[in-house]
Amino acid sequence: MRSVTATRYVAPLREGGSLPGLCEADDLGTYVVKFHGAGQGRRVLVAEVLAASLAGALGLDVPELVRAEVDPVIGRGEPDEEVQDLLLRSPGENLGMDFLPGALSYDPLVDPVDASWAARVLWFDAFCLNVDRSWRNPNALWWGGRPWLIDHGAALYFHHDWARAAASTTRPLRHAEDHLLISAAADVRAVDAASASALTPEVLRAAVEEVPEGWLADEPGFASVAELREAYLTWFTARLAGDRPWVAELRAVQTAPREARRG
Repeated sequence: MRSVTATRYVAPLREGGSLPGLCEADDLGTYVVKFHGAGQGRRVLVAEVLAASLAGALGLDVPELVRAEVDPVIGRGEPDEEVQDLLLRSPGENLGMDFLPGALSYDPLVDPVDASWAARVLWFDAFCLNVDRSWRNPNALWWGGRPWLIDHGAALYFHHDWARAAASTTRPLRHAEDHLLISAAADVRAVDAASASALTPEVLRAAVEEVPEGWLADEPGFASVAELREAYLTWFTARLAGDRPWVAELRAVQTAPREARRG
């Protein structure tokens, strides 16, 4: 990821629970910045970087991510004490996502839907255990004539409890019946082999290495950052292994009668 320095805090974005902020940077770009001092901590930033790297490997559009260097002084004109406190807790490297001006929330009922693309998104979210792409919270934008995926901080939730992480490698996607694209997607099994093949060991390694070291340091239960990177790589590898039962379970949700999806 490129590094930029935030030069002006423009406004808080209160749609997200982690209180991201819109910031201008020294490259003249504008970014949605998520802060490592937010309540959910650095793991949200780690999930964003890993998910974006994997999405790119699958040919899915994600806004560019950058390392955003933040000096808390940029928020001195912000009257909200909550924002001031957040900036004071978040000096140094934070995560910036390229701001897409004029983007609209993606609605598959309004915008063109490619069933194969939708199936790849469904597969990707299931692989990453991303539970946060629903009708209530689409986390997808329509910009430049195509859809873009955003906000993957809720993905890879296993890393909030590493002691149980291994048990989640075959886990199905939670609340798949509520996924934004569950009805629009083609058979998820049709994209399974190609999607899994795209996530080569080299791709997985590159994704893990992309995460800034400071966001991985001092993780409880790990002796070093290198050991933690290996733990992520081990999980990804196990998630792809075998016949991937989570794909079959996702297909079962796709084919369930609409009225039965909620059980």
